[in-house]
Amino acid sequence: MYFDGLCEPRNPGGVGAYGFVVYIDNRKVHEGYGVVGEGKGMSNNVAEFSGLVAALEWLLENGYSERIVVRGDSQLVINLMNCTWRAKGGMYYPYYLKAIELAKNFQNITFEWVPREQNEVADRLSREAYEEYCRAKEKKVRYMSKPAQRLRETCEDEQVRELREVVTAHEEVVR
Repeated sequence: MYFDGLCEPRNPGGVGAYGFVVYIDNRKVHEGYGVVGEGKGMSNNVAEFSGLVAALEWLLENGYSERIVVRGDSQLVINLMNCTWRAKGGMYYPYYLKAIELAKNFQNITFEWVPREQNEVADRLSREAYEEYCRAKEKKVRYMSKPAQRLRETCEDEQVRELREVVTAHEEVVR
């Protein structure tokens, strides 16, 4: 099973949408998508967890509760579900708790991170949900531009580097 989510045209505060696809023995048996909401409280992480929750609910409702492999390109979701990272709260937190509760219903469930390129079907479905929502609301379909996205990622990387430098300098002063 693959899941994905997005928050467009801005993150946070845009439209949160998700998609998921279920394969049994390499055969597609179901795909689903939807919109979580718009504006305050929406983020890509909320959308990602919503996709996971929707997929787990569908699997349980349709009698698939034995061996399940969940794949997604969100490191946050996969690491939290594997208990590699600890959840500290945030807009996604209630969706995370719901996903944890649902996961307890499976006899054998694993969570694997995959590169974005291996998650194209779920990504396409989340975009389809977003675009249908925009059309239904008679809004223009807009995506965060790739340059804006790269700039944001670059700025976040620089902020993390700067923060690490400050912490390292502080640790050296304290010693």
